This record gives sequence, C-alpha cells and structure tokens, in this order.
Amino acid sequence: MSVTLDLSRVSSDAAPATDSPSIGAKPSINLSGLTRPQLVAALVESGVVEHGKAKMRATQIFRWMHHRGVTDFAQMSDVAKETRARLAEVFTIARPEIVERQVSKDGTRKWLIRMAPGIEVESVYIPGVGRAGALCVSSQVGCTLNCSFCHTGTQPLVRNLTAAEIVAQVQVAKDDLAEWPSDKEDRQLSNIVFMGMGEPLYNLGHVADAIEIISDNEGIGISRRRITVSTSGVVPQLQKLGETTQAMLAISLHATNDALRDVLVPLNKKYPIAELMAGIRAYPGLSNARRVTFEYVMLKGVNDSPDEARALVKLIKGIPAKINLIPFNPWPGSDYQCSDWATIEAFAAILNKAGYSSPIRTPRGRDILAACGQLKSESEKVRASALRKLSMAAMAGMLSEDDDEAA
Repeated sequence: MSVTLDLSRVSSDAAPATDSPSIGAKPSINLSGLTRPQLVAALVESGVVEHGKAKMRATQIFRWMHHRGVTDFAQMSDVAKETRARLAEVFTIARPEIVERQVSKDGTRKWLIRMAPGIEVESVYIPGVGRAGALCVSSQVGCTLNCSFCHTGTQPLVRNLTAAEIVAQVQVAKDDLAEWPSDKEDRQLSNIVFMGMGEPLYNLGHVADAIEIISDNEGIGISRRRITVSTSGVVPQLQKLGETTQAMLAISLHATNDALRDVLVPLNKKYPIAELMAGIRAYPGLSNARRVTFEYVMLKGVNDSPDEARALVKLIKGIPAKINLIPFNPWPGSDYQCSDWATIEAFAAILNKAGYSSPIRTPRGRDILAACGQLKSESEKVRASALRKLSMAAMAGMLSEDDDEAA
C-alpha cells in the first residue's frame, strides 16, 4: 500500500523549507539535477572519472540525459563500459514515479509525480500556449503563502524541490510527449512556466540551477526567454532572480491597493505594493522586448470593477508590461466566484485603451483540476501516525546501517 505524509504546517512568515532528503535510506545523487560544472565536480569527487577526462565525460553524460532522455547508464554507448558500471554504482538518472496521469478534454495533461514518500507534486502541460505548448512546473511541495483564492495555498508546505526534481518534471513531460531527442522538429513543448505549486523565489538556488540545465543548448535547449518565473512578490530576491537566471518575470498581483492585496496575497503584508513596484522597475533586463507579466485573477465583486482597472493602469505606468487576466478557476471549498465574462471584457478594454496588452487567459484543464490555482497534491491527507511509523522505521534502518559501518 502506498503512503503519503502529512508534515506539519509551516506558517506563511516562516523561512523557506529545508532541502533535506526525505525519510529513508540515503539516495544516490541524481545527475539530472547537476549543472555542467557541478557534474564535472561530482564525477571527479566520486573518483569515477579522472580530472583530465571529467569535462569530456560530463558533456557526454549531460547530452545523454537531457538531449537523448535516457534513464539508464547502460544506454550511453560512447562511454566506456567500466565507467558506465561505476556510474550506476554511485549515481542515478532514474525518473520519479508517475502516480497519476490525466488528460483533459481540451488536451491539457496533468501528472501527479511522487519524488519520494510524501513528496508529491503536480505538473501540467498546456498545448497551444507560447510558441507551441507550455509546461507549468512546481518548485515546492505545498506552499507557505496561503493566497485566499488559490487551491494550492491550502496545502501546507512540505519542503523545497531539488533541481533534479524540478528538471524531472520537464523530463516526464518530454517522455509523455515523445520529444526525445531534444532537437526534434515540431516540438510540442516550447515554454516553461514556474507557476505550479510553491513560491519559486523561496527556492531560488534550485530553481536557478534547474533553469541553467533546462536552457543548456547541449541538452533540453529551451531558451531562457521562453522560461517564466512567477512570484507573489518576494522583493529581496527579484534582483538575484534576474541576474542569475535571465528568466522572464511574472508577478502574481491580483489587487491594486494594499488593503485588498493583504487579503488576497498575504505576503503583501511583508512586501507591500510600493516596495514590490520598486523591485519590479529595477528588475535586470526589463525592457519592451522583455516585459514583465502581471497576473490578475478576476474575482466577481472583489477586484473586477472599472475603477480597479483604471487603478491598475496608474499603478504600472511606465513599466514595460502585459497583463494576463485570469478567470477564477473554482475549487471545492472556495468562497470566490469568477467574474462575469462581460465584466472581464470591459476590464480588458480599459487596459487595452491605455496601451497594455491584456489577453484573457482561456481556462484550460478545469475538468481535471489542472487550471491556474487548482494544483494540489495528496500529501497532506494521511494521518500523522503514518509519518511517525515511517520515521521510526527509517531511524531503525539508519541505526542498523551505523552498526554495520562500525563493525
């Protein structure tokens, strides 16, 4: 019987989750989550490859993983057989478990992916978005932000995802779409958006490494200009995000004044709108060619009036930007309703008249709870007693290992 864990809730003001591995035996290092310099270092430090050959071997292995999509070292035909055997002893490139795969009537695909016991995330592929199709990836299991309109925000934070676990979501999608090798013509996956579970800027180190891997031309090869990171407004990390990733920036805004945004996006109490806007204006590389995207969920009778639209125009004046208007996607237990379509169109018309592109995002995957704000894994549904039992078993196993090593 499979078991998922209910880890204790982390408050919205807490520091980001730790990156410690899940309970159980020490896992092998997953090479899929290493940038090329990190891969070189790992090969040398492990003793599998001598220093003089490490860069060449790293390039070969990197291409096999991210260009060819292999999941077994034995498939790396241009690597010496003895080296392949040593790699398999020390490292792994295995995919995580696909717990559930769903396909919407509109072609949207959603995967529930188990990275480890209790570590489950959802990823969504949306066809016809960007140049060809976009993959919405998660950066954390659960979320600390508790945005009141977001289903994901009702799930407690379990932990940050590693770079390997973020990259694995892309690999899983490419497996399902049959998109290996990565330079295959007419690719269906052209864009990556960090808009899944979690706040990416609370896991920026692993997010940045994942972006470096995903964008590497020797591997998956998705341009940084086709990778978008969405944040609810962790202002101190904006500069670092731009400098380290050169990713496109999206801001989960949803309100034009602090009183309302404090309710919709509680992080606003820590980084209010004026501070957020100053951080956006200073974002590295911001220009007409690299506009920031403001995400604005349309909530009936809450933030959808013409006055709110005019306030939004005033708020973002002078910022190279576009505004994505997102019809609210209902989920069980929510008190919000989606704005009427005529109201959304009237809101968009005010923005368009002011010179801002303001597409109305077509809801996708609603029938499989794959739309914006609907992602949520099952990790919090198991009783705490299950966690205690697994924890005790894991401790017993580790003590046994220690005894064996001492002997």
